[in-house]
Amino acid sequence: MEETATHKEAAYEPLIDLVVSNGIIDQEQAEALREEHTGTGKPIRTLLVDMGYVAEDDLLGMMAAYQGSEVVDLGVLSLDTDVIQSIPGNVARMYNVVPVEATAGTITLATSDLIEPHVMDELMFVLTKDVQFVLARENDVRTRVSEYYGDESTTVAEMLTSLESDLALDKTLNVDESLDEKSIEAASSAAPVIRFVNLVLYQAVTDRASDIHFEPFEKDFKIRYRVDGALYEMTPPPRRLALPIISRIKVMSGLNIAERRIPQDGRISLTVAGRVIDLRVSCLPTSHGESVVLRVLDRSVVSLDLENIGLPEDVYEVLTMDIEKPNGIIVVTGPTGSGKTTSLYSCLRRINTIDSKLLTAEEPVEYDIDGIVQVQINPGAGNTFPKVLRAFLRQDPDIMMIGEIRDLETAQIAVQASLTGHLVFSTLHTNDSAGAVTRLIDMNVEPYLIASTLEAILGQRLVRTICLNCKEPYTPDDDTLKRLDLRRENAGDRPFYYGRGCSKCNGTGYKGRKGVFEYLRISDPIRELINERRPTLFIRERARELGMRTMREDAIRNVLDGYTTVDEVLRYT
Repeated sequence: MEETATHKEAAYEPLIDLVVSNGIIDQEQAEALREEHTGTGKPIRTLLVDMGYVAEDDLLGMMAAYQGSEVVDLGVLSLDTDVIQSIPGNVARMYNVVPVEATAGTITLATSDLIEPHVMDELMFVLTKDVQFVLARENDVRTRVSEYYGDESTTVAEMLTSLESDLALDKTLNVDESLDEKSIEAASSAAPVIRFVNLVLYQAVTDRASDIHFEPFEKDFKIRYRVDGALYEMTPPPRRLALPIISRIKVMSGLNIAERRIPQDGRISLTVAGRVIDLRVSCLPTSHGESVVLRVLDRSVVSLDLENIGLPEDVYEVLTMDIEKPNGIIVVTGPTGSGKTTSLYSCLRRINTIDSKLLTAEEPVEYDIDGIVQVQINPGAGNTFPKVLRAFLRQDPDIMMIGEIRDLETAQIAVQASLTGHLVFSTLHTNDSAGAVTRLIDMNVEPYLIASTLEAILGQRLVRTICLNCKEPYTPDDDTLKRLDLRRENAGDRPFYYGRGCSKCNGTGYKGRKGVFEYLRISDPIRELINERRPTLFIRERARELGMRTMREDAIRNVLDGYTTVDEVLRYT
């Protein structure tokens, strides 16, 4: 974790120091800027201009003076075809650069940001030339990149073609498991491999993928992206490139490339097309090599503001009141990938004030948030949830977040923390909010302790939203309404919608996802049922009588409002 944080700081500290030393902002404004950058993932450069601290042209002049370069106007510059072709399209897109001059041994690239030393080294290596930089407006750089290097969908096929020719020429790329560590490292550091891995990461980020899967099989090497919960396969590279590509990812994430017998976890922080992206890396040994999955954590896509996570207005109002309570336990439930962590972080950001001490125990830490002490759980090193939580209680916290309540010991510490005046947030893997109570009782937590400490349970799921480009209305038949348990008079004459499928949504009819929620407040009548050890069904029905809207009802509301389809509702609720 420390490594990632340092890397990220390095990515934006020089620019903040530069504007502070030029008297554009003071230290207090610099702190606000850092916080906004951490929360939104927006580049510091963009924030400085958007927040009105400095005009873009003035900022570019300052950056050019700092970097010992100059500012060019890409909007009026005319570039030769030879210059444009001096760098591959995937490099231009990945690093958000445009070549403006090229000679036999040197290339000058226009960029809109300060270039980090490691990025400069990587570009020099990939392009096999000395690299110099000039500064240009961000919009001009983006416009020229898309104008000269076209549609990114063609690049994977292009890249694979050039990889095949590189394979024929470069014998160091032909490696297998039997070779020593140095040979494998040399293959993983070859320019074609670096270019290919960068392209895969770039495409995943631009396609809004949440995960990237690298899967070696006996005769194939598959690469798949998960977008909006569904997996899509990209054109597979040659099978013999599995080891160099996977080794390249391990080198980037600081993992041991010689160790291929045990699972390993790491992290990569990199800038893709001007955005800081975190990647969580998981390596798993299989019978045909290591399977690697990267979880993409893109702060500019995920909003960590409570008002932006899609809560219905009534739920938002009561939740914002409950998270201000001095003590108690608030639980978020749902399956893996349902956005539980995002909801928890959003709550923590809302109550993260200077007069409160916040501690989190997570496995792993997904997003760094300024002002919150975040601890990575590492069972292999003996850093378990119970051990960390006991240490937490000696750190004088006001608010604690436990990544997940998995066992009796963790649950007991959460209860103990709540009873001694702490507010505790956590998650549970259950199908609905009422099921969380039964799950805690199954862990052998005494019902009277649950009743006296639990304050609220937020149940959630993510459903795919209909693509706006190919959205079509239709009138539902009686069978569809029956499956939703919905009367025609309740539906009124409102049409339902579906996505026809188009190029913008890869023919799926869906683009993006939206949360559906149910919020169970633990009021006195619910506490009585918990004390009586009543089953989930009783608790759910009593909560509905008291005004709780179930996840299915919230999902149906989203169908009637035209956000999602009947199929999604029936699949996920």
